[in-house]
Amino acid sequence: MGWLPEAVSTYAGQIDGIFYLILAITGVIFVGVEAVLLWFVLAYRHREGREAYHTHGNIKVEVIWTAVPAVLVVLIGVLSIGPWLEIRGADSIPDDAYAVDMTAKQFEWNATYVGSDGEMGTDDDVTQRNQLHIPVGRPVVVTLRSEDVIHSFFLPQFRVKQDAVPGMETPVWFEATQEGEFQLACAELCGTGHTRMGGRVIVHSAEDFDAWLLAEGAGPPLEARLASTNDQP
Repeated sequence: MGWLPEAVSTYAGQIDGIFYLILAITGVIFVGVEAVLLWFVLAYRHREGREAYHTHGNIKVEVIWTAVPAVLVVLIGVLSIGPWLEIRGADSIPDDAYAVDMTAKQFEWNATYVGSDGEMGTDDDVTQRNQLHIPVGRPVVVTLRSEDVIHSFFLPQFRVKQDAVPGMETPVWFEATQEGEFQLACAELCGTGHTRMGGRVIVHSAEDFDAWLLAEGAGPPLEARLASTNDQP
């Protein structure tokens, strides 16, 4: 078992890399600070006949312990710019992303798929409670909404976490790299039933996803939707 949940999205490795970088930096600083603290405790412990040394600080030391963290924070920020723009930039959502609407409310997730007419927001749309069905190897964009309070759309294996805020529509995209069932959770304390607000992400092959759409009365098939999206100006 690793430090983090299994990674099953295309950009999970980039996020994990930044996590481990921050962990390494803070780990080294933690060990160093604790070692200095232990040394101070032993070196400056009370001894009979020794007078206390009075000091008003050290400008050189204060400059160092201010400058070094500042440089590290800037370094982490610079290294994070690339992945951030790729994942959450204004133009980061792939043009061929499969669209799903996700509405959160106390205490469930409702995923809505376009119906057979190919238009979202019509009477033939299909809604699944606490289940998000997606195809493997295709980008998916989930548009988040909330009917009541702030919820947090959290897919730990995909490294996706985004708040669903009342009155806002927030898109978040990801691409699954393997088939299977994975956790869908709410990571925001949203009321007394917060712990019950969980669901599943079911990742299908492209063929199985089309079969699922057909069985549920949704559609058109994935390839047809992607072709329609690519044909738009």
